[in-house]
Amino acid sequence: MTWAIWITGLPGSGKSVIAEKVRAIMQERVKVLELDEIRKFITPQPSYSDGERDIVYASLVYMAKIMVASGIPVIIDATANRRRYRDRARAAIRNFAEVYVKCSLDTCMERERDRKAKYAPTDIYKKSKKDGATVPGVNVPYEEPWNPDVVVDSERMGVKACAEKVVEYIIMQGWSTEEKR
Repeated sequence: MTWAIWITGLPGSGKSVIAEKVRAIMQERVKVLELDEIRKFITPQPSYSDGERDIVYASLVYMAKIMVASGIPVIIDATANRRRYRDRARAAIRNFAEVYVKCSLDTCMERERDRKAKYAPTDIYKKSKKDGATVPGVNVPYEEPWNPDVVVDSERMGVKACAEKVVEYIIMQGWSTEEKR
């Protein structure tokens, strides 16, 4: 059975490493849609404006919807600072779940300083001090999920424990045919 989970949280909260660990545990053909990679394709010189975010997130939801309809389970790795982006996915994709990676802004800022992500922009929290910056949780709101399907606290739990909690949810929903631990 195919499904999509959206891993949301502040930049630096641990979304990408959790997404990759979930994929590794599942040992199935699971595609991780990493927004930072997709954004570089759709908007090579991103402005991070509200209008641009609307387009990028709508494109992301559509990609996930098509993949799920084609039989490919999807993990969406994206901050999605507005609930409406995630709500759109919930409305469009059958077997959808929202995973909230809870983490304090201070910890996210500390982690982001040392992050060596392939596609993620660097020094975003440092750049948040510039005029016109639009960093979620700093210059623009980050709207936490009202009722996420899974909550993991990446300050108190390791990556493996966070990923296992997500996998447990997927299995409990009957979306995976066998436990993969």
